[in-house]
Amino acid sequence: MILASASPVGLTLAVAAAVAYLISGLGAARLGARTTRIAVWLAWLLHGLLLGLSLTGAELRFGFAPALSVTAWLIAAVYAVESHLYPLLETRWTLSALGAVAVLLGVLFPGNLLHPSASVWLPLHWALGIASYGLFGAAVVHAWFMSRAEERFRLAADPHSGMPLLTMERLTFRFVSVGFVLLSATLLVGLLFETRLYGSSSGLKFDHKTAFSLLSWLTFAVLLLGRSRLGWRGKRAIRVLYIGAGLLLLAYVGSRFVMEIVLGRST
Repeated sequence: MILASASPVGLTLAVAAAVAYLISGLGAARLGARTTRIAVWLAWLLHGLLLGLSLTGAELRFGFAPALSVTAWLIAAVYAVESHLYPLLETRWTLSALGAVAVLLGVLFPGNLLHPSASVWLPLHWALGIASYGLFGAAVVHAWFMSRAEERFRLAADPHSGMPLLTMERLTFRFVSVGFVLLSATLLVGLLFETRLYGSSSGLKFDHKTAFSLLSWLTFAVLLLGRSRLGWRGKRAIRVLYIGAGLLLLAYVGSRFVMEIVLGRST
């Protein structure tokens, strides 16, 4: 989650994880379901080792790329478990490409150094936020799978999606519900203790990150309320989910990308 500067070991792990991700996606048709599932697990383990190694670095950093890297790792974990429970669930090249790109970006752009006066609770605050990213990311992936499966079913092109649609729908909104709880906790901690967390004396700031985070929280609240009270399902619910996930992506990853890469600023 908090990445140190790239090292030879880190680069080796990153390249190996990226290769395993690509094998799991691009080689699925030739290697078979069992081999591709093994590749998914191998990629996930190598990716996890890289993240664990980063925690032992002397210089702790964080930025848009580490956030993406951890989010991709959490999504890969969910998919690896589900591919074991549902062997017919295909390995998608888009997921593999996401994992490969994210793990390499996390090493190439490790982010900014953690402020020396930042609170020891800051990693927990980030962990809650990134966990919510991962859960909403998994929900988005499931929603996309569900849309594709429904389209193929209507066209009678491939009635076997590997996972029943109702099961996929339930899992999607379970991820949304848990992600919403974690996002709520993240926002509450951030809004109440921002000065302590970030070691800043400027007090509470209502910046782009806060604005997009609150907008995403409101969007997910509307989605859950609409589903429970109004019975939202199908395309309407998926569209709202996409909007909320897009706003959440802009909240930290988008804002940090602009600050670090476009503007070249550390704060």
